[in-house]
Amino acid sequence: MPAKKKFLLSASILSANFACLADQIRESEVAGVDWLHIDVMDGHFVPNISMGPFIVETCRKISTLPLDVHLMIEAPERHIESFAKAGANWISIHIENNNNVHRTLQEIRSLGCKPGVVLNPGTPAAHIASVIDIVDLILVMTVNPGFSGQKFIPKMINKIAEVKEMIKTANSQALLQVDGGITAENLPEVYRAGAQVIVSASSIYQHPQGIASGIKALRSAV
Repeated sequence: MPAKKKFLLSASILSANFACLADQIRESEVAGVDWLHIDVMDGHFVPNISMGPFIVETCRKISTLPLDVHLMIEAPERHIESFAKAGANWISIHIENNNNVHRTLQEIRSLGCKPGVVLNPGTPAAHIASVIDIVDLILVMTVNPGFSGQKFIPKMINKIAEVKEMIKTANSQALLQVDGGITAENLPEVYRAGAQVIVSASSIYQHPQGIASGIKALRSAV
């Protein structure tokens, strides 16, 4: 039997070469990623513009891997249904930009997807206390969202550990996901702090020796 994976690896296609996206996704799948992470940005909530439901639909046609959709957009409640219909398995929304966060998380679940909540680096962990029992995923951002390739913020290690303790105290089954500047060098500390799902973009798709080598380096880090 293969050894049990220490963490789930979600490959963020934000850094992929979209001229050959299908090939890059298939290469990632063969090399052993567990999920595909899709960063959705609107140029308002974050300063960049990226992908919409059509990319989720495209990824669904290419791969059977779970699609992990992170909505960095204003009024995410307006777009939940379109992403669910496109084939998303997980849909995560920010705690910072939704006045009716409970309702939106419940809608995600009602559409057959698993709901997640996201914390920006400047947002205290305590802000998710009221929803920790209704989500399946908690994403701690370790860079300010908007662009791939940013440097990991070391102070976020304490927040990862704090959220892990909150999950334990609440007896929640939510997975703890971490995204932002993850490399083979800092991954061990992130893992020790409690991360269960690692999101990586540049360390996979921009690795000098290619996608498989990037994934191997991350897997070998812990």
